[in-house]
Amino acid sequence: MRLTLGHGKMKHSVASPSEQAIKLRRVRFGSSSYWLTAAVLVASVLIWQAVSMAGVFPSFALPSPVAVWQSLIDILRNGYGGQTLGSDILISCVRIIIGFVGAVVIGVPIGLAMSRNKFVFDIIDPFLQFVRPVPPLAYIPLLVVWFGIGELPKAILILVGTIPVIIIGTMSGVKSTPALRISVARTLGASNAQIFRKVVLPSALPEIFTAMRVGIGVAWTCLVAAELIAASSGLGWLVQFAGQALQVSIVIVGIVIIGLIGYGMELVIRKLENLIVPWRSHN
Repeated sequence: MRLTLGHGKMKHSVASPSEQAIKLRRVRFGSSSYWLTAAVLVASVLIWQAVSMAGVFPSFALPSPVAVWQSLIDILRNGYGGQTLGSDILISCVRIIIGFVGAVVIGVPIGLAMSRNKFVFDIIDPFLQFVRPVPPLAYIPLLVVWFGIGELPKAILILVGTIPVIIIGTMSGVKSTPALRISVARTLGASNAQIFRKVVLPSALPEIFTAMRVGIGVAWTCLVAAELIAASSGLGWLVQFAGQALQVSIVIVGIVIIGLIGYGMELVIRKLENLIVPWRSHN
């Protein structure tokens, strides 16, 4: 409930005490969750340090957090394998963005068409179900033979690995549209095109964004797989190159950076979802 006070042309909206209490609880809950996350991270690092100091594993197999931090500083200053860390991060991010955005741009329309047209579904679904269970590593030899070892096969691999998730999520969103909403729209005289734009698509958007959040993780998996075999730069290449030299601390640096960037991209998708689909609540 809101109380509106007006004086002339000036109006002020004042929240009721109950609304103020709800907002205060949300702020407190958000702050406590951040502190809890920070505490878990600190505890994890401390446990890691304790296990390393206790010698449970050899130092070359499980370097301490201090050693990993020192490796990070060294890579930032001097690079590794003839590449700077910044260039590896930039190259991997560009590859991810190209492949992932391509999967979304192509996958969402295909998913919408498959869910609305049985003829399109019957044509595409066999190929979709064939591609979906094949691991990304299986495509790499073919892509290298067909397109070489440049950027194109990496983008195609990310697209091929991610697009089934986007298509299936889009179809699920369309099918989850409540039939009552469509019936009400028809009763009010809406055309099929209006029903699609005003009812079906908004109802499908939450599932589409969920598919995008899952897809960004799949995209990183595909990218690292491609960079492990057919690349001379990027974070996946960094992990592979350091692993071959038994530089485990550098491997951990690469893994942590991949995880942080992937998490950051997932947060960006969440923010976009909050802007485009504000009616969907999040924990």
